Amino acid sequence: MRLHVVTDVHGATVPLARAAEGADGVLVLGDLLEFIDYRDPTNGIISRLLGPEVAAEFGRMRRIGAPRAQVLGLLERSWARFTDPAAAVAEAVAAQYAEVFGVLGGLGVPVWAIPGNVDVPDAWPDTDGVTRADGRVVEIGGRRFGFLGGVPLPPGVDPRRTGPWRPHFVTHEDWTARLDALGPADVLCTHVPPAHPGLTYDVVTRRAEIASAPLAARIRAEQPSHALFGHVHQPLHRRARIGRTECVNAGHFRAHGTPYVLRF
Repeated sequence: MRLHVVTDVHGATVPLARAAEGADGVLVLGDLLEFIDYRDPTNGIISRLLGPEVAAEFGRMRRIGAPRAQVLGLLERSWARFTDPAAAVAEAVAAQYAEVFGVLGGLGVPVWAIPGNVDVPDAWPDTDGVTRADGRVVEIGGRRFGFLGGVPLPPGVDPRRTGPWRPHFVTHEDWTARLDALGPADVLCTHVPPAHPGLTYDVVTRRAEIASAPLAARIRAEQPSHALFGHVHQPLHRRARIGRTECVNAGHFRAHGTPYVLRF
């Protein structure tokens, strides 16, 4: 059995169309949408709706850690040009998902997918050959794969956001409860990494990204063969061991266009 694992696709449909070559199936671990492209401000939903100048300034503010009030002010001024900003975002999201899921449905092999933090799972189109695996344990090739999407915020942080776009963040408590409810699994597939310094630190943004301590605790307790995830685009370490478990960041697919290969 050979599975290809992709994550942080961010609208990269050209390499995605080749992601199943030689594979028996494909696992997609979230962030299918490209809301903003920090490397190319002409790409992504922000650029499409608000223009590349706004996208570039938004990216600059995020890189330098500008105060949240300044970032929100930029967006509020920019969204003011729309009578219904939420409807404009929903239309752009639907258009991008139609393209991405059109590619996934044409891969010719089974696909199992979960959402990341920039995804809008309620807007996912029903697509033949693509299984929505979030919160489920699925048997693939005789092994149990446990899937859990979304990103948990730190304990006590409210995930609600203002504005026309709602990232797929959930409370720490809700995400952990869903993890606890997930049945026994030989392979754990999440968007967010387990809390481990080498796996969570991004060498470009120079900060530790959101991770899950309860996920790390479950890995230590149950020792699945693999824990697969994404979210951190430029990790200090792409792989690490937690006990006997091989923990693997499947890679920033938009940047590299190469799936991680899991053989068993």
